[in-house]
Amino acid sequence: MSYKIEINDGIATFMINRPEMRNAINFAVMDGLEQFLSKVESDANISYAVVTGSGDRAFCSGGDLSEFHGYRTADEAYPMLSKMAGLLYRLSTLPVPVIGHVNGAAVGGGCEIASACDYRLMSAKAKAGFIQGTLAITSGWGGASQLFLKMKKHDEVLKLLSEAKVHTAHQLQTIGWATEVYEGTPQDGFVNFISELKKIHPSVHRAYKKLAIMSWKQSGLKERMLEEAAQCAKLWESEAHHEAVEKFLTKKR
Repeated sequence: MSYKIEINDGIATFMINRPEMRNAINFAVMDGLEQFLSKVESDANISYAVVTGSGDRAFCSGGDLSEFHGYRTADEAYPMLSKMAGLLYRLSTLPVPVIGHVNGAAVGGGCEIASACDYRLMSAKAKAGFIQGTLAITSGWGGASQLFLKMKKHDEVLKLLSEAKVHTAHQLQTIGWATEVYEGTPQDGFVNFISELKKIHPSVHRAYKKLAIMSWKQSGLKERMLEEAAQCAKLWESEAHHEAVEKFLTKKR
């Protein structure tokens, strides 16, 4: 199965389970994420939500180009982009803290998924980057809108997005994208991180998260994320994008 959902001791975990594809997102994973969100939204016994990737190489490599490259026009690309943007808005507005456990490489849409989380717990061995610009498109799942709202410094956000480079975990912690960087195994890193959160009653976390959600709703975050998807769709149909993807896929083969 392309994803796994586990609920244990009040922790709901969504694991992208496509290690052979570096945990790239396809429609099956999107459907799984939608099921996961519905479970967390409806279960008051869940205290924390976690998103991570299977294996030790990748958290998520973004959208599966082998599945999505067939879209040639903005009208064809927008339904996929807006669907994922909508799912990531729901992820960001879950009533509990959401932890993006970046246990391996996160690029493109993988960074957008992590940005929708409240916390980004990152392995010191992992690297991440908003590399969409190398394919002549912008982020299309609402990641830029998330960053401009959540991170403090406009220039650092713009540089992170527009330079389209891959960065180390410590570099990303310095600018405020990575919340915490751990050495050692993903299991140990996560246990240490969640143990600190668990020192405070879950009702407190829910109360603070409610305040954050109120602020995001007032800012029009959902509408901004959907507009970001529409902007990406316009760039998606450009020859520059299709040529860049062909070069990427040819190199990959």
